[in-house]
Amino acid sequence: MAPDLTAADAVVHEPTHRWVDLEQTDPDHYRATNRRGGELRVGAGDDADFTPVELLLAGLAGCGAIDLALITGKRAPATSLRARAEGHKVRDEQGNRMSDLQVTFDVAFPEGEAGDAARAVLERTVRMIEDRLCTVGRTVTVGDHVRYRTTGE
Repeated sequence: MAPDLTAADAVVHEPTHRWVDLEQTDPDHYRATNRRGGELRVGAGDDADFTPVELLLAGLAGCGAIDLALITGKRAPATSLRARAEGHKVRDEQGNRMSDLQVTFDVAFPEGEAGDAARAVLERTVRMIEDRLCTVGRTVTVGDHVRYRTTGE
């Protein structure tokens, strides 16, 4: 039986469970809401709203950047941290999808011993992000079938 979307936070109380609700606000525009009340506008690409593909890219960049900051920040906080996620939207025999996904970090640390220590673990940290830490990237890489369904109404 499909979940009652009006009681999403009551559906599952497991610590591993995550969800986002999406509601149409007008044609081609939606509002995504997380369990903490955060909201994001989603659109079809006709205006400044993020498209679903852009949200995927933002998830890849954000997940990696958070992990990067957590690990290197134990040595020294970054003085600047930027990330670009990119790829190609293709249509082929497998359907519509993204390919050649890549996240590039541009990070700087302060001068001195702490900054040197952060720089020393930077490349290893990026490998760990790719190989096991970033939940979004690992989900894309490992893969899991996404099931789409209706509430039955």
